[in-house]
Parts: sequence; structure tokens; C-alpha cells
Amino acid sequence: MTTSTLYRNGRIYSPADPFATAMLVVDDRIAWVGPEGAADVHADDATDVVDLEDALVAPAFVDAHVHLTETGLARDGVDLTTVASVPEALDRVAEHARRRPGEAVLGFGWDEGDWPERRAPTRAELDRAGGGAPVYLARRDVHTAVVSSAVLRADRTIESADGYDDGTVRRDAHHRARHAARGSLDRTRLRALRREALRDAASRGIGAVHEMGAPHISESDDFAEVLALGREPDVPDVIGYWGGLHEVERAREFGAAGAGGDLNIDGSLGSRSARLSGDYADAPGEYGRLYLDVEEATAHVVACTRAGLQAGFHCIGDEAVRTGVTAVAEAVRQCGLAEVVACRHRLEHVEMPDPDLVAEMARLGIAASVQPGFDAAWGGPDGMYAQRLDAQRAGTLNPFASMARAGVLLAFGSDSPVTPLAGWETVRAAAQHHVREHRISARGAFSAATRGGWRAARIENAGVLAPGMLASFAVWEVPGELVVQAADERIAAWSTDPRSGVPGLPDLSPGVPLPRCRWTVVRGRTVWVE
Repeated sequence: MTTSTLYRNGRIYSPADPFATAMLVVDDRIAWVGPEGAADVHADDATDVVDLEDALVAPAFVDAHVHLTETGLARDGVDLTTVASVPEALDRVAEHARRRPGEAVLGFGWDEGDWPERRAPTRAELDRAGGGAPVYLARRDVHTAVVSSAVLRADRTIESADGYDDGTVRRDAHHRARHAARGSLDRTRLRALRREALRDAASRGIGAVHEMGAPHISESDDFAEVLALGREPDVPDVIGYWGGLHEVERAREFGAAGAGGDLNIDGSLGSRSARLSGDYADAPGEYGRLYLDVEEATAHVVACTRAGLQAGFHCIGDEAVRTGVTAVAEAVRQCGLAEVVACRHRLEHVEMPDPDLVAEMARLGIAASVQPGFDAAWGGPDGMYAQRLDAQRAGTLNPFASMARAGVLLAFGSDSPVTPLAGWETVRAAAQHHVREHRISARGAFSAATRGGWRAARIENAGVLAPGMLASFAVWEVPGELVVQAADERIAAWSTDPRSGVPGLPDLSPGVPLPRCRWTVVRGRTVWVE
């Protein structure tokens, strides 16, 4: 049975009509947008009529890089993001263990960089605080963790694995420890935590997420269950990427959009495992890790291209980004430029591309799935980037403006739980980048946070409120007037003139309250109401 809903008396963010106040949705598609006077024509035939009361209607956000299970576990576990010292972290572990006896203690978000001890909790300290329970505490970047003896007893191979150091786990040791810590968790509870995380995304105006699964992150059953959850009618869409090397057919069996995502070429800057061409400023002689070389990465891109799937890699350091871009360029030699570009291969994070690499990404049709929240959290003269690198190199990170100018497709995500699920916060972070020359306009940032996520998944009929497009949108209460904000004041001067027809967005200046989500619609179905 066909259903239709007429939304009227609002402000519709639409390129089809920048002055639109009404929108008609038929089933899962937008059928019409236009002025209030013309809405009367559709009112009698609509199944429902909704008075927007001057609210803003805009495309739903797409978070282009998340880990739903870990996001759910972080929401349910020990929050260490605001902890200021080792004793405070241990106190929170002890409190959690007392409140939930017999359960594993999972915590997320610690960062020793600002702690007076300048170190992580030790295994012995975790044993005492947890009272013998399994304790797993992931660093903010989730590339390093500390674990208790009970976790090590659950998998005796952890201590002999690459990256183990007396309770601190990195690389393979970390992957094993993460699996061991989760081993005792109830599967029913895990399903509930994933759903709660997805519902939280909906409450923030997020209509779709890109789930990044991989053998080193979670079991294949976990990935399959996340994708199945995304097919349910009352939650945001879930688009999956499976980051297994030599697992193209596996990705196809899952119904994944690509064999990539968190297929790691390197690690993270916070854990000093991102691969650099020069050494770390705070660790002379340390260059990070390169988990895949050009030959391995090229073989993966070629296999994906021939299967018609997106390939993708996690790459952060400049040497890792170069490896990823080179692999896609080498695949052109074997498959042809048209075939490679048609696959729209993608790079995740891609924080340190130089101008030549940015130009090559544009030529090869590579999508960049980036996280503006990283700059908000770690940029600036006193941030982690400046500590790990130096002021000059730190100032080159996350060059959103130059990537956009070159024609690189940008899609914004959070890497939740590394940074929180977010919508307007992400747009603001890109528009207010610590380095002025890397800022992009609020309009460009909003496009990357909405339509960019759909296009990065090779879905072209979504992310814009126009006839024929998927009806995935959010309704917002905006504190104040809509404005046009651009990094270049000359552009802003024309764009704010009503004659330009440029639709306005909420004021994203620092300190200004952000919009409140009133409800979220995915494919014509309401998935969240305030």
C-alpha cells in the first residue's frame, strides 16, 4: 500500500528549490519539494500532513566510519575519556567491578599524554582494581590497550604474540586480547548494545553508517549480525566493509559494499604506529609500522577491481598514504583506468597526504573517508599531533580544503568510539579546522557529512532532498537564523545575498548552540522521535 506524507511550514534544505518550505514523501522517495502555496495541491491526497512549525529539514547525516559493537561496548563500559590520572582510571575500574561483579570490565578512551604519570596502568594495578576480573582498557585510538592477568589466562598466546609488553598490547597481541576480553560477553547483550548504539546515531540525525569490520577487530559473526541489524525497519541503514586481506569472496558473501575499510596499512599517531617517512619528534628513530607493502596492497586492489567491489585501506601516516595511493595507481596498469575509477576505491583517515598524492587521488577516483573530529581532538599547537610530530608536520594534517579543491570525494565519519557519533559537531570541526587554510565552507562540510557518505559507498540516489531521491532526512530545531558560512569572505559576501539562492545552514561558529534533532526519517520511515 502506497503511503504519502506532506511536510509543510518548514525550511527545506534542497538544491531543487532553495526557498522551499514543503516536501512530499511517497513511500521511500521524495516526490516533490516546493513553496507553501503549492503544497495545497498535495494536501488532500496525502496520507499524513505534518506541520514542521518552521523547523529545518535537511538530509540525514551519514557516518562513514564506525564500529558499532565497540561503540555499544564503550557506551556500556568504563568511560575513560575524561580521566586525568592513573589512580582515577583505576578507581573507575574498581567501581565498575563492584557494581557488576562477575563481568569482564571493558573501558575505552584513556590517553596517557596528559596524565602526570605519562604512562598507562600496569597489569598488576588492573589485577588489584578489577578484583581478579578480566579487564581490558583501550586507548583513545583503540590501537593500544592494557589488560589484566585474567585476560591473558583466557588466551595463552597473547604473551607470545607480536606487540605484547607486560600487560600492554599492540598489533597482533592487541587483536588477540580484544577477542579474549569479549569472549565471556553474552551475545544477547551484545545485540542490545549494537541496537542502542544505532538508536543513538538516529537521535543525532544520522540516517546511515558505514560499519568497518575486519578479522582483527571482531568475529565474522559479529559483522554479519551488524549488517542484519541495519536491515531492520526502525534503525539507520548500515553499509558494511570487510577489511580482510585475500577475502574478496568473503566480503561478497556478507553483502558488503567493499573489501576494505580497516584493512590496515599502518596504525595510529597516538600509538606511534602510523607509518611516517621521517621519525616521530617525541620518539627519535621510531617511524611507525607498515603492515602491508605496495605489492600486497596492489594485489588486493586488483582482486577487488576485477570483482567489481570497492577496495579500501586504513592509512594515516604519509608513507602509508603513499603506499595506498601507489597500490591503486599500480592496479590501473593491470585493470585499466576506467575500471579502477568505476570502483571508487577508498582510503580511510588519510591524514597526511602531500599535494602530489591529493592530485593522484583525484585522478584515480579515490574517495577519502576522513574524520574532522580527529583535528578537533588532537590538532592545534598543544595537541597530540604537535607532540608526536612537530609544529610544521602537524600543520599539514587533514587538509580538507585542498582535497576538496582537487576534486577528491570527501565523506565524513567519526571512527566511533574513537570520537563520538556526531553530525553537526563534525561539520563544525571541518569548518573550524585548527589550520585556517584547511577549513572548508559549512556547506561543503555538510555535503561531505551527508551526500558524501552515500557517494563514497557508490550510492548516488541519496543525500539530497530532491524528487526521486531516497527520503532519508532529519528535522531540526535551530537556535537562531540560518546563515551561509564560507572560509573565503569574498564567497560569503555573494552567497549571503538572497539573489544567490544559496540555502542557509545553522550558525556553526564556536560557542553557538547546535541544532536539536526532533526526529529522523530513513527511507520514508521514522526511526527516531524526540
